[in-house]
Amino acid sequence: MNYKIVCDSSCDVLDLASGNYATVPMKIIAGEKQFIDNTDLNVSEMMDFLAKYKGKSGSSCPNVEEWLNAFGNAENVFCVAMTSSLSGSFNSARVAVNQYLEEHPERHATVIDTKSTGPENALIFEKIIALVNEGLAFDEICEKVAEYQTKTHLIFALESMHNLAANGRVSPVVAKLAGILGIRAIGIASTEGTLEMTSKQRGLQNTVAEIFRQMKGLGFDGRRVKIHHAENESGVADLEKLILKEFPECRIDKRTTTALCSFYAERGGILVGFEIKK
Repeated sequence: MNYKIVCDSSCDVLDLASGNYATVPMKIIAGEKQFIDNTDLNVSEMMDFLAKYKGKSGSSCPNVEEWLNAFGNAENVFCVAMTSSLSGSFNSARVAVNQYLEEHPERHATVIDTKSTGPENALIFEKIIALVNEGLAFDEICEKVAEYQTKTHLIFALESMHNLAANGRVSPVVAKLAGILGIRAIGIASTEGTLEMTSKQRGLQNTVAEIFRQMKGLGFDGRRVKIHHAENESGVADLEKLILKEFPECRIDKRTTTALCSFYAERGGILVGFEIKK
């Protein structure tokens, strides 16, 4: 199959050793300064700058032309977009797909509203790769991906929710809980693709234990896990240890967040995407 998988950069995976994969960058904007979420960006330096910056900052999604350019000349295009409830990326991708199909009616293209971000999006695009490698038809892949989305979840734990609240992603009242006396806010990506707060914990150990408890409560039984983090190696190590103690065969992938997820998770944030049996 001649195919292309195109993700917006909220998936935190900016490059793969494959010409069949591409990302379109989200952007972080602070006054006149713009940080493009690509492999050239030093994310730690961006976070240092934003920590000192006193003005308004926010994010912008890829435009239609960026999506279209990423499709290349593929006959089968799968777009993986950040939840439409929190970003315009899905809508831009949908316009790009419609335009692409108008120009190439004999081809196939679709956009997937992940209802999530970060590591759950990474699970979804990797599932597409696996299904393509099985030799399945385009429509069958789309059906199986939709089914797979019912078997994945995202849990996050944040030390600060300032940027989420300032950009209207969560209530300012809820955001005030995080960061006070070491309190961390824990939440999930809801079925509607919004951020739903589920708990608050004081201290890293309690936070990690609560993440794992909620994972199991959602049906986690040792299947695949992806942990993305904003400079929180110790928290990731503690969570990995907890998971492997109970599920020693579990496959766990770890990586640092890129610009978009780092901006909203802020330093210390942990995002966990995982599979369940359903």
